Amino acid sequence: MAVHAHDHTEHAGEDLLNAARRTLTDAGEQWTGMRQSVFEELASHEKPASAYDIADNLSRSRGKRVAPNSVYRILDLFVRTNLANRIESANAYLVNTHPGCRHDCIFVICDDCGKATHLDDERVTGALRSAGQDAGFADVRPVVELRGLCQRCVA
Repeated sequence: MAVHAHDHTEHAGEDLLNAARRTLTDAGEQWTGMRQSVFEELASHEKPASAYDIADNLSRSRGKRVAPNSVYRILDLFVRTNLANRIESANAYLVNTHPGCRHDCIFVICDDCGKATHLDDERVTGALRSAGQDAGFADVRPVVELRGLCQRCVA
């Protein structure tokens, strides 16, 4: 069962784009055309997408090569500003549908189809954060990923 210590609003479509733009500019960063393109491409994926997937798709749609390194830099900015989450085990990214809302997530990833779902359970991530702080670390950010089979793939 997911435990929410706070309320947050899930955004979609144009509302998600506007929330992302607002979050990025509130963080003192510029919302450029390329950043918007990367965000829109990432948001179009239901499963985690790699920087190479995004670069390839943008290269096709723009008619000119988009370098994966440029996409990586933008995705790293998105992770730092809470517009995207990185799925460490897949070296891929998911759009954050509630930009500006900071909390830890637990990702459950299907080993068969690649679907990733995030859960909020601050009992788990809070305990991990406390353990890191007890070990003398500051600004601890739990990254929790569980692997298994989703309901569709198990059927």
